[in-house]
Amino acid sequence: MTDRARPQRLYLDTPVTYLKGVGPSRAEALRRLGIVTAGDLLFHVPHRYEDASTVAAIRALEPGMQGTVIGTVISKGVIPTRKGLRIFQAVLRDETGMIEVSWPGQPFLDRTIQKGDVLLVTGNVRFFHGRQLQPREFINLGDEEGATAEGRVLSVYPATEGLSFKLIRSIIDAHLDALLPLVTEYLPADALRRAGVPGIADALRMVHRPSSIAEANTGRSRLAFEELFFVQLLQQRAKELARERRAGITFVNKRSLTTKLRETLPFHLTGAQARSIREIVADMCSDRRMHRLLQGDVGSGKTIVALFAALLAIENGYQAAIMAPTELLAEQHARTMTRVLEPLGIAPILLTGSLPARERKVIAKRLESGEPVLVVGTHALVQDATVFAKLGFAAIDEQHRFGVEQRKALGAKGEAPDVLLMSATPIPRSLALTLYGDLDLSMLDERPPGRQAIATALRPESARARVLRFIDRQIEQGRQGYVVYPVIEESEKTDVKAATTMFDALSGGPFQERRLALLHGRIPADERDAIMRRFREREIDLLVATTVIEVGIDVANATVMLIEQPERFGLSQLHQLRGRVGRGADESYCILLGDVSPEAAERLQIFVRTEDGFEIAREDLRMRGMGDLFGERQSGVPTFRIADPLRDEALNERARAAANALLARDPGLEKPEHAGLRRVLGERYARSLELFRVG
Repeated sequence: MTDRARPQRLYLDTPVTYLKGVGPSRAEALRRLGIVTAGDLLFHVPHRYEDASTVAAIRALEPGMQGTVIGTVISKGVIPTRKGLRIFQAVLRDETGMIEVSWPGQPFLDRTIQKGDVLLVTGNVRFFHGRQLQPREFINLGDEEGATAEGRVLSVYPATEGLSFKLIRSIIDAHLDALLPLVTEYLPADALRRAGVPGIADALRMVHRPSSIAEANTGRSRLAFEELFFVQLLQQRAKELARERRAGITFVNKRSLTTKLRETLPFHLTGAQARSIREIVADMCSDRRMHRLLQGDVGSGKTIVALFAALLAIENGYQAAIMAPTELLAEQHARTMTRVLEPLGIAPILLTGSLPARERKVIAKRLESGEPVLVVGTHALVQDATVFAKLGFAAIDEQHRFGVEQRKALGAKGEAPDVLLMSATPIPRSLALTLYGDLDLSMLDERPPGRQAIATALRPESARARVLRFIDRQIEQGRQGYVVYPVIEESEKTDVKAATTMFDALSGGPFQERRLALLHGRIPADERDAIMRRFREREIDLLVATTVIEVGIDVANATVMLIEQPERFGLSQLHQLRGRVGRGADESYCILLGDVSPEAAERLQIFVRTEDGFEIAREDLRMRGMGDLFGERQSGVPTFRIADPLRDEALNERARAAANALLARDPGLEKPEHAGLRRVLGERYARSLELFRVG
């Protein structure tokens, strides 16, 4: 396109095709990155930076140092090792000297790095047949940029095929001065003041053309705050609208059954349990339908809290239901509740799919009659054949194990029952308030007194025989245990130990005199339940399993948990597995067995040193990212491009406070000064169209 055909003035909505340096092919590549207009280009921010302002001279590097250098490739090649590993090596030179740079296992770099290229490399220096730099990060500056890179902070942009980060950087840099004056502030001044972040134009300059890493981080904090602020606005507005529309049952706190339960419990409630019960009772006694998440660590006492809520419904003449993901867990809940409720003269009903048809009919008649009862069951509770005449309260245990439709189906039983979702996956409060922002939140962040600490240790493969003898001694003393493996079957492609193979090895070797059983996800559900019942009844000494046992198994006699190849598991998953032992009065043990890398050992030591599920979850999320840890609940949360609700926890709290303050003043964002905010919300989040009068 000729300059004459280009528009004389630049606007944020100018198509990128009209920008200098962007032709049709580059415009197509930019489109793949979601960049269609000049404004999109402005908000395409770097995903990392290389600090060339602190570049060291190659001659100054010493073994044991960490350093950043810029040098020209004077030779390169791929070197094979005796073990079959192929190492790409290059020699870099600057005006002070030369150094060898080594990339083990990355021979493909030989195709992308050429003699004469200028590399910026950051890494550790070691001595191996001379000084050698092992890169942690590197940028190929090509053969042009090296001379101008030193002394700068280099922005590294998300790129795509046919469009390198250097090309993107040059396009943005060429138009930045013209684009920045076109951006007008759309966040309220008091929100920016609360957060302590710069205005949008300053922030964009800082992220694209920073003078230091600290300045780049300041600019990034504004953009991260913005994303968190928008999400908090959407979540809190959705919650308020739902409350307005959500007429519910207004229960009366009669304190008949609930007070009697508190008096007859063989233990004192923790402060966190008492606080959560007060929050739930306040919800249930309001005229709005409760929709609350109860989050607690393994063994924090969620079931007792749900039981108080169920009794509040029953003493008001309503029915209550508690749904669990497996028959085994439903049976455990029913047994626990039967024991606790016996002094009150209440016997819970157990409803599962395996009950004989005759028993299910009897239960169905009781539910259809409107009799105020407590029913504990599985997904059988949400089947069409199960009709509640007067359901007032529904609790869903291990809520992430159910699909959205199953959760909705139980909430749809009766006219408008109060709903309590329960989860044993601890999430830091700030993150939970973001992911589950449309729910009210109660947290059990306190362990009941007297619960045994579980001795936890990481042992190398050389300790295998000693560890297995220890487990055998536990069995000899009348205890039981678990051995957990990462997969069901072996594969030629990996060296991961498999439950089926190791079951044969253990039952035919060190535990041939013991009673073993195999449990994994491919075994039919009814057979799995039968195996667990036999384990609970002490007919099985040692259960060899996959992670199918991580939730809902309560066997007080099990005192030892052996987890093989622990580096294959997330910390939160390991914590759930450890929670299967230590449920009785005897000392319990969790042993991680295997030779692991130094990095994995560092991660696993976090698990070894603490039993605090919230601390473990925080570290797990920090290392692995959120991933799909939160299942379908996360699907309603807009994707974060810049913010990280965990890493930016303090910023997230400020965003929540700012959103609260704004919605208190202007719930519909209808004031003229919020027109820009409404516009940006409408452009970025379709969901906002339902919540605010946008556009």
